[in-house]
Amino acid sequence: MLKRFFALSRTTHGILDVAMPGFSALLWLGKFPDLSTLLLSLLTAFAGYTAIYALNDLMGLQTDREKFSGPGINEGYSVEASAMRYPLAQNILSLRAGWGWFAFWYVIALIGSYLLNPVIVFIVLAAAILEIIYCRLLKVTYWRTLVSGLVKSCGPVAAVFVVQPNPSLPLLLLMLLWLMLWEIGGQNIPADWNDVEEDRRVGAKTIPLTFGLRTAGLIVVIALTLTTLVSLFLPLISPRPLGWPYLLATGLIGLFLLILPAIQLYRTRASRQAARLFDRASYYPLVQLTLITLFVLL
Repeated sequence: MLKRFFALSRTTHGILDVAMPGFSALLWLGKFPDLSTLLLSLLTAFAGYTAIYALNDLMGLQTDREKFSGPGINEGYSVEASAMRYPLAQNILSLRAGWGWFAFWYVIALIGSYLLNPVIVFIVLAAAILEIIYCRLLKVTYWRTLVSGLVKSCGPVAAVFVVQPNPSLPLLLLMLLWLMLWEIGGQNIPADWNDVEEDRRVGAKTIPLTFGLRTAGLIVVIALTLTTLVSLFLPLISPRPLGWPYLLATGLIGLFLLILPAIQLYRTRASRQAARLFDRASYYPLVQLTLITLFVLL
C-alpha cells in the first residue's frame, strides 16, 4: 500500500531533491549545524517535498485522466519510473487517501518549519500556492516554467533561513537564479519534452509544444550553460574559502551532468534523450551536496 503513496509523491525523486536544501545550508553556513537542527531539517525537508509532489498529482488529476484516455503514458525516467505513476489517475489510490497523505506531510512540514524558523512557514505556504498556480497554468501559458523554478527553489531558500536568519539579499538572488536555471533547463523542459505527445493530447501549453523541439533544445542548452557559469559564483556565499579546486570541480559537474546531455538533446531531439537529461540533472543536487560536504570536512 505504501508503494502507491510513494508513487504519488515520487519519493525517489523527492529524496534526490532534498540534497539541494542540504547543499544550500552547507554553502551558507560553511559547516554542519548541530545534530538536532540537522535531524529536524531533514524531516521537514522530506515532509515538504513529499507533500508538494503529492499536491502536483492532486491538482493535475483531471488532466492526468485525460492523458490516460489515450494509448497510455510513457514509462517516465529512471529516477521515478514506475508502473504506479499517477496512481490517482490510474485509480489505484483514492482521492481521499491522496489528500490525507498530502495533509499529513504538509502539517509536519509546517510544524518543522515553525520550530526551525517561523519565517520558513511562509515559504512552505508559498510553495503550495505556487504549485497550484503551476498546475492551473498547464493549458494557459508556457510561462508556467518560471513558476516551476520558483517552486523548486522554495526548499533551498528555506534551508538558508535555517542557518542564516538574515541572509544577504543579493547573494540570495544569486542562488535563486542558479536554482531556477537548473530547474527550467534540467527538469521542467526535459519533462515536458518527454511528455510531448500526452501534453499535445490535452492541449497543454509547454515550451516544446509552443516553440518546437529545436528552439526548446536551444533554451535548454542556454539555461544549463548559464547554470554551470552561475555555479562558479556561488563560493561568494560561503564563509569558507573554497578556492580554485572547488571551482574546477563544480564546473566539471555542470559540464558532464548538464551541458553535454543538453547538447546531445539539442542534436538528436529524441524524447528518450530528454529523459536521460532529466535523470542526470536530477542527480546534480546530490553531487553538489557531496562536493560541498568534502570541502567542509577537509
